[in-house]
Amino acid sequence: ALSNNLIMVDRKRLKNPNGLILGTPGSGKSFSAKREMLNVFLVTDDDILIADPEAEYYPLVQRLGGQVIKISPTSKQYVNPMDLNLDYSDDESPLSLKVDFLLSFCDIVVGSKDGLQPVEKTVIDRCVRLVYQNYLNDPSPENMPILEDLYNTLRAQDEKEAHFIATALEIYVTGSLNVFNHRTNVDINNRIVAYDIKELGKQLKQLGMLVIQDQVWNRVTVNRAAGKTTRYYCDEFHLLLKGELASWSVEIWKRFRKWGGIPTGITQNSKDLLASSEISNILENSDFIYMLNQAQGDRQILAKQLNISPHQLSYVTHSGEGEGLLFYGNIILPFVDRFPKDTELYRIMTTKPSEMADKSPEAAV
Repeated sequence: ALSNNLIMVDRKRLKNPNGLILGTPGSGKSFSAKREMLNVFLVTDDDILIADPEAEYYPLVQRLGGQVIKISPTSKQYVNPMDLNLDYSDDESPLSLKVDFLLSFCDIVVGSKDGLQPVEKTVIDRCVRLVYQNYLNDPSPENMPILEDLYNTLRAQDEKEAHFIATALEIYVTGSLNVFNHRTNVDINNRIVAYDIKELGKQLKQLGMLVIQDQVWNRVTVNRAAGKTTRYYCDEFHLLLKGELASWSVEIWKRFRKWGGIPTGITQNSKDLLASSEISNILENSDFIYMLNQAQGDRQILAKQLNISPHQLSYVTHSGEGEGLLFYGNIILPFVDRFPKDTELYRIMTTKPSEMADKSPEAAV
């Protein structure tokens, strides 16, 4: 902002490459994320995964030859939450980690304020292990279970708790919300994958986010063995800082670096990052922060948390779109991004409603 020099940074050189993009609506968060994704695509061979709750990324992803997976009650594109990667972890059993995921899945489905009870957890653990027996004996695609197999196994148990969980699952298996009761039928191995969950309702959106987290872990595991970096961008990140999803997000920020993963959370709700001491680890474990214009309450919180001087704070106070502060390790730099609007790239990256009027997923196809 002062010298007009170009700023180029390599997050892989940071002690902790985890990142956050913070800013008020209209400040340029999604555009900034796409700027980085494009750079990653052009100058590295890293994989790029995107959790897209507002269907904002498909023009760029499609233009780069990526895979947009639209998960909704009316879509014919499916991701199977029961998918099991046998290379899921080298220090833990893949099945144990899958049990953890399905416990979280059932916790959201049951929706109890106190969470799953010990007997319910035991029953789910037993049934999950039974459901995967055929696949573990013969790991062919047709042996991969789906949610209905878990539902049927729960119904076959004697405990009333098993029947209670099965009944809670029923709407997601044979009912109107059966979007997650299918085998995966899309290319989840494309170099760029965007998961569009805009049309999922409130309850399904939570499950959708959890399923995406599991898919991301699967990809990170495969890429780790191949020595490849995985970039994960999560828009509307505050959705992942509540309830059962929060512990998964904290786990990603703690463990991704060791697995060759670089996560980036994109949100306007900075207060949510300090909702608990556990969640505040996400802010503390992010050496890359791209801070755009901030609302007053968030400014004061972040100034205290990140040690920002009053002068530096002026760069995120009523600032224009694409203007703010870049935190890179111990360096804080004010920046101005004036991206030329008469380019194809600008047209596929902008999220301004007036400029997106002619862009819909259907029109793009």
